[in-house]
Amino acid sequence: MWAELAVTAAKLLLIAVGLLTAIPVMVWVERRGAAFIQDRLGPNRVGPLGLVQPIVDAVKLFFKEDVTPAAVTKGLYFLAPMVAMFVALATFIVIPFGAGADVTVFGVPLKGLQVAPDLEIGVLYLLALGSLSVYGMVLAGWSSNNKYSLLGALRSSAQLISYELPMTVAVLGVLLAAGSLRLDVVVSQQGDRLWNVVPQFVGFIVFTVAAFAETNRLPFDLAEAETELVAGYHVEYSSMKFAAFFMSEYMNMVTVSALLVTLYLGGWTFPGHRALSGWPLLLLSVVAMLVKIALVLWTFVWVRWSLPRFRYDQLMRLGWKALLPLAALNLVWVSVGVAKGWL
Repeated sequence: MWAELAVTAAKLLLIAVGLLTAIPVMVWVERRGAAFIQDRLGPNRVGPLGLVQPIVDAVKLFFKEDVTPAAVTKGLYFLAPMVAMFVALATFIVIPFGAGADVTVFGVPLKGLQVAPDLEIGVLYLLALGSLSVYGMVLAGWSSNNKYSLLGALRSSAQLISYELPMTVAVLGVLLAAGSLRLDVVVSQQGDRLWNVVPQFVGFIVFTVAAFAETNRLPFDLAEAETELVAGYHVEYSSMKFAAFFMSEYMNMVTVSALLVTLYLGGWTFPGHRALSGWPLLLLSVVAMLVKIALVLWTFVWVRWSLPRFRYDQLMRLGWKALLPLAALNLVWVSVGVAKGWL
C-alpha cells in the first residue's frame, strides 16, 4: 500500500511540476512567437533570447502591491482564483502521459504516467471537472462589484456553456469508436489503427475550435476583451491573485492540448512503438506526447496572433448554428461506421 501511495504521489508531483514549468515556458513562447509573427523583436534583454524574462515577470507579480477594492464581496473575491487554480491542476490526472504497462517501481506496476489509470469514467471526470472552471470566472466577476467584471463573467459563462455542448458531442464520437470511457483505451485503440483525426476529422475540427473558446483564447477571448471590458472578469485583481488566473489559463491550455492529442492524435503512440517495451518505450512515449502537445500549444499561439477577435453574436452563432450541428453529424457518421464495422 505504501509503495502504491509513493508511486501515485511521485506521479502527482511530476505532473504538478510539469504544469507549473509549462507556464513560464509558454509565456516566453507566446511573447517570442507574437514578435516573430508580427515582425517585432519581443523580449531580448533579460538572458539570452529573453529566456529569463518569465522569471522576472513572476518576481514582479509577486512583489506588486496586493490591492483589494473596498466594495468587493471578500469571501468570494478571494475564493475565485483558488477555484480557477484547483480546476486547472486537478483535471490532468486522467491523461495517459506515457506507456508503462510492463514497468514496475518498488514492485508496483507504473501503468504509464497516468495518475488515475483505473478510473473507469476518465473522460466524464475530465469534462465534468473542467466545466467547473466557469465558476472561477463568474465568482470573480460578480464579487468584484464592477460592471466591466460582471459583463466579462456573464460573457464567459454563456461562452463556456455554449461551447461545452459541441465539444462533448465531438468527444462522444471518439468514445463510441473506442467502446470505453477510459482514455488509455482510446490511446491503445488508435495505436492499432488510424489516429482518430483521420476518420473523425469533422469532430477534430469541432473539438479544436471549441477548445479555443473553452480556454478564452483569441479569437474567442470575449470574457477578457481589453478594448471593450478593460480586462473583463479579473480587472479588479492584482499581484498573485491576478497571477493565479493567468497561470490557470496556461494550465488549461496544456490540459486541453493533452486531451486533444489523446483523443485525436494518437496520444503517446508513435510509429514503431509496438516493437519496444519497458523503460525505452516509456521514455520515448513521453517524448512523443510532449512533442505533440508542444505542436498544439504552438497552434494556440499562432492563431492568437493571426486572427482578429470575433463579435459576441458571431461567437454564439458559430457555436450553436455551426459547431453543434457538425458535431451531431460527426456522431451520426461514427455510429454508422461502428455499426458497419468501418471504425
